[in-house]
Amino acid sequence: MKNKKQVDQAFEYAKAAGMDMIVGVPNHELLEYVEGKVKDYDIKLAIHNHGPGDKLYPSAESAYKRIKDLDPRMGLCIDIGHTKRINRDPEQDVKDFFDRVFDIHIKDVTKAEKTGSTCIMGRGVIDFPSFLKVIIKLGYNGTLALEYEAEGKDPLPGMTESFGYIKGIMATM
Repeated sequence: MKNKKQVDQAFEYAKAAGMDMIVGVPNHELLEYVEGKVKDYDIKLAIHNHGPGDKLYPSAESAYKRIKDLDPRMGLCIDIGHTKRINRDPEQDVKDFFDRVFDIHIKDVTKAEKTGSTCIMGRGVIDFPSFLKVIIKLGYNGTLALEYEAEGKDPLPGMTESFGYIKGIMATM
């Protein structure tokens, strides 16, 4: 969402598709305009953080600071892989900004630094058993989506293993 036309298109598309939420990345100067659209359409917006190198929203906190006083239908899509890549604690971010967490993208990363890359869940540095316990304890009922960017030409085996890993953790809780 780099201009008003793109904002308008996103909300018109979401309305036509019957969606109740958009995951997006609006430029800072458009936030008040986006807030108006959220009110007009009654469609939530979840701002997605993109970690190191993202000048708009590197962290959930950077988005939260800009929307905390806006309409409560403006919230966050916390990408825990990008959160970990800026060496923040995904569990703590979910706790700290829980009132505005609408969507969570889960993925594992190889390092808690900028050079960390997506990997099969359970093979990286994110503590998924602990993270999922926090999500359950908080009573989170929003979207929890697997985001898997590794092996782009053949992602299915890694995605399947990642799903199996998460299902195994959930079976023990």
